[in-house]
Amino acid sequence: MAKEASFFSEVVGLQQQKTDDGVVFPAVLFPNPNASKPVQLTDAIKANKPWLDSLLHRSGAILFRGFPVSTASDFNDVVNSSGYEDFPYGAGVLATRTKVCDRVYTANEAPPDQMIGFHHESSHVSEFPSKLFFFCEIEPGRGGETCIVLSHVIYEKMKEKHPEFVEQMEEKGLIYSRVIGKEFDPSSPVGRGWKAAFMTDDKSVAEERATKLGMKLEWIGDEGKIIIGPNSSFRYNEARQKMTWFNRLAVSYGGLKDKLNDDPTKAVVFGDGEPLPPDAVNDLLKMLDEECVALEWCKGDLLLLDNLAVLHSRRPLLAPPRRILASFCK
Repeated sequence: MAKEASFFSEVVGLQQQKTDDGVVFPAVLFPNPNASKPVQLTDAIKANKPWLDSLLHRSGAILFRGFPVSTASDFNDVVNSSGYEDFPYGAGVLATRTKVCDRVYTANEAPPDQMIGFHHESSHVSEFPSKLFFFCEIEPGRGGETCIVLSHVIYEKMKEKHPEFVEQMEEKGLIYSRVIGKEFDPSSPVGRGWKAAFMTDDKSVAEERATKLGMKLEWIGDEGKIIIGPNSSFRYNEARQKMTWFNRLAVSYGGLKDKLNDDPTKAVVFGDGEPLPPDAVNDLLKMLDEECVALEWCKGDLLLLDNLAVLHSRRPLLAPPRRILASFCK
């Protein structure tokens, strides 16, 4: 028996799985039901790290289900057992999160009834995590699924359906812009004001920190307009030897409206300032929804994503409660 089989039982054929070139996405691991004693996920990860790294490389996502993980502290122990280095959640990130303990944060605290579109975490800035952990502390009443999709699949399908659009994206890149207030706005899917985003109440310091992160910060009274780019639209994943849809087009265009940002066509444009063709963008949003796997959370679930290979999103919560925690790794 292979060592991993003494800890894990790999499951295929679930409704929440797809197959790409014979590879199951996501991989789903349960505790081995025939183990002589209850399987602790921390021990199982430490004992099978090379095999799990290989599985993550192959699939892009691993869902651990049925393990005795119930608290934020338990989740933190699992993250530490992975051996992955911590990626600090810091300046320039607009999503609102609360630190729970050590390496654990709340997932994006955007109003739960709003959609968070598909994205690679922090793909708009120069440094981004390579791996993401998510943990279900309280399972949703209804809705609130986390959706995941293989990024190279989207790139290939969009290149086939809209080759001219993809070519323009490749040549020109994308520019993102967003107006944010000074203070926190709980009604916004972004939430953080510029004071929290840049960890200062001094406009000149905020500008300096924005510049270091590759952003431009302009002022409209007490409000700040963040401009990012032109950024590259795609990223070649050397480990998989595939081009990926490594941008924030879907999340910027397809959702994130608030009282300061009500026109998605202005939120992201080509690098030369020209607007994006609506038909191609709408096809992209439909394609993401069609190609994704929508994970219905169960309490204690733990999801590990390769952030360089997988886009993720959040569907609106239809019936509370829901509490998902997150951790980021270099």
